[in-house]
Amino acid sequence: MPRIDPLELEQPGDQELARVFIASTMVEARRAEEVLSHHDVRYAVVAEPIGRTLFGSPRNAAVFYVAAVDADLCASILTTNGLAFGVIEE
Repeated sequence: MPRIDPLELEQPGDQELARVFIASTMVEARRAEEVLSHHDVRYAVVAEPIGRTLFGSPRNAAVFYVAAVDADLCASILTTNGLAFGVIEE
């Protein structure tokens, strides 16, 4: 499976990282992992805060990172597979 530790993507000599997808639910995150893995994309997933719930508890999302040179291709792949809502256009 191409999922790797975020620190592994940041090793010296590696390329710059780009945020490509934000999954606000576990279902979206699993689907994005499935799609990226199927296309042999190296990616890292990091939990990042996206706000608070109605009751004030912190809410996190799964943010997917890929090499910056692959970001446009990955965004296209995710969009084609029905995940356009979480794709980050940079």
